[in-house]
Amino acid sequence: MNFASPSVLVLGAHGRFGMAATQAFLLAGWHVHAQSRRNNASWPAGVEAVVVDAMDTEALCAAAQGMDVIVNALNPPYTEWERYALRLAANVLRAAEVSGALLMFPGNVYNFGRTLPPELHLNTPQVGNNSKARLRIEIERQLRMAAKRGVNSVVVRAGDFFGGEGRGSWFDLVIAKSLGQGKIVYPGPPDVLHAWAYLPDFAASFVRLANLRKELSGANSFHFPGHVFTGRELHSALEQVIERQLKLVALPWGLVRLSSMFSPMSRAILEMRYLWQRPFVLEDGALRELIGELPHTPGLSALAASLVALGYPPSSAGLVQGA
Repeated sequence: MNFASPSVLVLGAHGRFGMAATQAFLLAGWHVHAQSRRNNASWPAGVEAVVVDAMDTEALCAAAQGMDVIVNALNPPYTEWERYALRLAANVLRAAEVSGALLMFPGNVYNFGRTLPPELHLNTPQVGNNSKARLRIEIERQLRMAAKRGVNSVVVRAGDFFGGEGRGSWFDLVIAKSLGQGKIVYPGPPDVLHAWAYLPDFAASFVRLANLRKELSGANSFHFPGHVFTGRELHSALEQVIERQLKLVALPWGLVRLSSMFSPMSRAILEMRYLWQRPFVLEDGALRELIGELPHTPGLSALAASLVALGYPPSSAGLVQGA
């Protein structure tokens, strides 16, 4: 273990982005502290387990001492955002303030509300016309307020996640899951552009930014462009990756609406349906200007690796190699 290496505390290290960030910082030679509520993971050499409840402000502040960077990868259950999101964000902000660490946060496009335009810039107006948009807007407002007290922070917004370890995204739970049935269940109109973030690339951009932490004073925001597909383009790409024809099928939103009468999760999903109905891409000029060429795995290779991580295909099938 190299104690001269910079140190990062990854909060929510068992989560989808947390695992990707832990791996990316470790590969870059950082001393990684991986936070979770329970010590139920075996981390590789170079990763130190930190067993702390992120709702315990005092314990979280103690864990942050000596850190150069804190990555807030905490993500409450989708149906519990209103209950926990602001409280967790405030605790992490306090930990960054008392430790002097750079606070890094994976943002998304919720801030721009239901009427988000097709190209999202850093100065695109943020519109709190749904509950999750209001929460994200408030979290970022608090970071800007904290900058006046000397807290440095970085928010990197991105589209839907895919790739890496773990489960929980639209790609995992809907699109890839349907491949075994010879089809792709797609949540939106087939010709609408949708932005995706391949997690190993997204996490690598955090490392690149963290290496420039001395240049990142105040509250900073960036956009990570990732991969952009229409439903038809994603359909065609997945057919190339798994080397078989697939039927493109629309997600039965009527059933989601029906189940929303008794399912909090269905209600939460239905509230965000607009993200599949409106095209959007993220403009990346500021990020590219700061770190240069962005981490970007070619689309077919990223999709192939994502399916392998999900355990697809069965052993009798094969993925395109070297895509």
